[in-house]
Amino acid sequence: MPRILVIDDAKTMRDALKDLLIPAGFEVVEAENGEQGLERMGQHAIDLVISDLNMPGMDGLTMCKHIKEQGYHAPIFMLTTQTSPELKARAKEHGVVAWIVKPHKDDILLGGIRKVLKLS
Repeated sequence: MPRILVIDDAKTMRDALKDLLIPAGFEVVEAENGEQGLERMGQHAIDLVISDLNMPGMDGLTMCKHIKEQGYHAPIFMLTTQTSPELKARAKEHGVVAWIVKPHKDDILLGGIRKVLKLS
């Protein structure tokens, strides 16, 4: 079962993603911020990361940079309200493979996850 790390400071968003991902056949590991996200990467074999951009403490881009620097290869989906092309370009440099603007469509998110993980 593929394992997805969901990183968001909003519990409601983490819960909504769990409610989407678990019935779709994914195991979900949660983190409340970038620091916890990095910690979880070291504790679990993570197949894909879904992260918020704006979080207290370490933001999503900084966390992605550290994930890449530490040699983790899990693809990263950034789920954010931000639409800045500059931020999106910087995110790609740090391993972000999908930039999804909130509010997202569940079927598009699931389709993207399955495509990246080569499940469909």
